[in-house]
Amino acid sequence: MASDSLHQVIFEHDGVFIHPNSDADASDQDLLISGSLRLVDKDGEILVEYKPLEDTVDPSNMLCAGKDSSSVVEWGQCPGERVLETQLSYETEWDMINAVSFKKRPCSNGSNGEGSLHHSHERSRWAFIFSLRDLRSVTVKQEGWTFLLFKLKEPLACLPALHFHQGGSTPFLDAVRRFALLSESAEDESCLLVSTPNKALSQSFENLLDDNNYSLVNKLKKDPYVTTLGGFSKVTNYLFDALRGTEEQARRPPEEMADLLGEVIPGLDINQQEEPGFEVITRIDLGPRPAVSRRDPVSVEEWTKHQDPEGRVLRVPQLKQDIFKGGLCHAVRKEAWKFLLGYFPWSSTAEERKALQRSKTDEYFRMKLQWKSVSDEQERRNSRLRDYRSLIEKDVNRTDRTYRFYEGMDNPGLVLLNDILMTYCMYDFDLGYVQGMSDLLSPIVYVMENEVDAFWCFAYYMDQMHQNFEEQMQGMKTQLVQLGALLRLLDNNFWNYLESQDSGFLYFCFRWLLIRFKRELSFQDVLRLWEVMWTELPCENFHLLVCCAILDSEKKKIMEENYGFNEILKHINELSMKLDIDEILHKAEGICLQIQSCKDLPRSVSSILGWWSDSCGVPGPLRPPQRAAACSNGHGHLPEPAPTCVS
Repeated sequence: MASDSLHQVIFEHDGVFIHPNSDADASDQDLLISGSLRLVDKDGEILVEYKPLEDTVDPSNMLCAGKDSSSVVEWGQCPGERVLETQLSYETEWDMINAVSFKKRPCSNGSNGEGSLHHSHERSRWAFIFSLRDLRSVTVKQEGWTFLLFKLKEPLACLPALHFHQGGSTPFLDAVRRFALLSESAEDESCLLVSTPNKALSQSFENLLDDNNYSLVNKLKKDPYVTTLGGFSKVTNYLFDALRGTEEQARRPPEEMADLLGEVIPGLDINQQEEPGFEVITRIDLGPRPAVSRRDPVSVEEWTKHQDPEGRVLRVPQLKQDIFKGGLCHAVRKEAWKFLLGYFPWSSTAEERKALQRSKTDEYFRMKLQWKSVSDEQERRNSRLRDYRSLIEKDVNRTDRTYRFYEGMDNPGLVLLNDILMTYCMYDFDLGYVQGMSDLLSPIVYVMENEVDAFWCFAYYMDQMHQNFEEQMQGMKTQLVQLGALLRLLDNNFWNYLESQDSGFLYFCFRWLLIRFKRELSFQDVLRLWEVMWTELPCENFHLLVCCAILDSEKKKIMEENYGFNEILKHINELSMKLDIDEILHKAEGICLQIQSCKDLPRSVSSILGWWSDSCGVPGPLRPPQRAAACSNGHGHLPEPAPTCVS
């Protein structure tokens, strides 16, 4: 992980107080916590950090681990009831080769009865740190001195007020203004709303650009994923100004922005109707959209019933159908995901899987040793490894930090993310590490709670996602073309509207496709959506139909409000964390069935959804059950009446 030497302290002020018992009995109101408030630049991430002067790190509240995975220590989180209602605690387990796994353990908040220890714990548990980009507002109050109240965008805890008994609040706010815009709230003049530069841009292109607008060109050059995007800096400046709504930018034509995007993302500005394999889609009557039903998640009991005495999974097509329809209860995920991702063969016995894990464990640690054993002298001569290490450290330190599993300083979960991603660079030398991959790994580490299993599940997932991250972005280009073809089929009027607003390239869906909606949904909803998509039901490229479902819900507002290019991008960005996963899955499945029932379905659409397969020896478009029968590929599909080939 990044060392303190990489931190640049922008502002620091001692003698900032917390009044922990301001609402308690008068007998305890003399207790004050004095600490230091800092504004820190950590690799371009601006952090607000408060540490009490005594016991700055309390293992009962902060998530702690060594800087290296070989020195991970026991850790826990048992905060007081004033901070979090739900009590969590984890401890690390070690096997003979130092693979880290987590297990939950009971957590008690009982008092030790000793006043000195009570006050020590009272002080240490008030330490906190958060990113400036996660700050929603700062309220400035006066009561003989100034005190500040911070409100985060997605608070997991109630942050205490900071009291500046001896001044210092104004210099602190001035330092914040260097990196964020503070504006008075219309409802409360004491409340300063916080907006960080390039926030609107980063919501859509965070994995192409850094969050901050300074040193942008240098950072782009260091990112192996965007080496071909040297012109993106002018897009950054234009788009940020446009989304801020300045009078000058409001007069600039939206097609200027589309032209810039076309220049700097080569290959995306293609005429989809002239692309090989794509037909000119005329207006087609798809008929009514069928109603669909969903079910509850697959339970532990249901999962167990699908296994024989030796551990083989039985009735796989039906099991996949149940997972597609309802997902998995969390207790099943750790085992089921290994099958869905291809780490475990469905037909393997429990003993065979144990042998596989032993072999994969040896292979993992051989690869891990490769980068662990690189000396400083070697690394000075390996610019590629240095760049990967730097990029991984930066991304890991800002991945899902508001989620409880990854919050706190020196969290061991972050150590695992770092080590797995570094080891993946040894596993796939050609790809290495690209921004966005930490987003794909984070939920897998959370579910697996084991270093080796998490690595291999991630490696198999990356086999599916590999083309998204390749330098030429061929996978992204293909998916955007395919999505355009589906949208034209579903609603040609909406597609024509997007085209008229220079939005036909669907750049606003880029992040959806790149990291499979990871930034658009809550953490738990991402887990459910991914396992549904991993069933490969009810068709190939179901994630494209998920995009269609979201856009289908938003098209009325976009068209009625006459949104232009910038407004469409801004509107789609603001859907993040506001989407209803149940509604999306219902609609996406309904769209699939609606398309499936079309008699004159274009061959291009059949190919996108996997209903046209020359490899099966059948020369015409196939309905899902026919494809399963013809190919015998073991993947279940939604049941349909009598399978007959359509030539």
